[in-house]
Amino acid sequence: MLQKFNPKNENIQVWIGDKLYPRQEAKISVFDSTVQGGDAVWEGLRIYKEGVFCLEQHLNRMQESAKALAFESIPSLDFIRTAIKTTLEANGMNKDAHIRLTLSRGDKVTSGMDPRVNQSGPCLIVLAEWKPPVYDNQTGIKVITSTQRRNNPQFLDSKIHHNNLLNNILAKIQANFAQVDAAIMLDHQGFVAELNDTNMFMAKNGRLYTPYADACLHGITRGLVMQLAQAENISCEEKNLTLVDFYNADEVFATGTMGELTPIVEIDGRLIENKSGSTMIKELNTAFKATIPKLCEQL
Repeated sequence: MLQKFNPKNENIQVWIGDKLYPRQEAKISVFDSTVQGGDAVWEGLRIYKEGVFCLEQHLNRMQESAKALAFESIPSLDFIRTAIKTTLEANGMNKDAHIRLTLSRGDKVTSGMDPRVNQSGPCLIVLAEWKPPVYDNQTGIKVITSTQRRNNPQFLDSKIHHNNLLNNILAKIQANFAQVDAAIMLDHQGFVAELNDTNMFMAKNGRLYTPYADACLHGITRGLVMQLAQAENISCEEKNLTLVDFYNADEVFATGTMGELTPIVEIDGRLIENKSGSTMIKELNTAFKATIPKLCEQL
């Protein structure tokens, strides 16, 4: 599902550093650490009519990621909230929008890997666009398994929501060549970790399962789905899951800010055949929609 340019985004205003710029003037320096080494952290925020979804959780994760990477002078939550509010108001966005929120380590005085040459402090980027969920959660998506393994804490801890996404991009390239929507990434032991862009769940015999969050992002929507399952009296368990488990599941779905809850209807050419008549996706999606207003923050 290739995202397309929306003409409504032609003249958007983008926040960079401490002010807004027109889209055509929204640039960062060639000395910025994002350009030099993907040295930045980011969050994806969805805007509903009720406000920004799970904003506090996203901002906390961004600050924790920046702390883990030893960023200096991390912007305050109040500063980031003000930047988001200013950007949304400038673009007249109050629903059906998505923000790519990035915090770069900032400009370097000379090119190089050493963070000590970053001497101007972090740079905040608020890129808000008119954008619907990336996946069609009615028809679902088809996926393949990538040969590209997902990082785990032995190499790079997935709890750091960083901008160096080549690991995931290589998996997405394989999905593109296979003409499917996304790719499953396995961990270093061969267990399912997540898709290249979202977390995964499966239902079997009335129970819900999801991979341990060792080699996958601790997704905010993932955590919410686990809470909703408990509230709906659905047994939910984290465990090591193989491709065979997913091939033979009653239902499989992906979760994430970009796609909400999306059915996965085919894995490596195997159709996900719901022979049990499970309605877990429908039940959880109804619960998810109902909780959106409660978890949105008005700025």
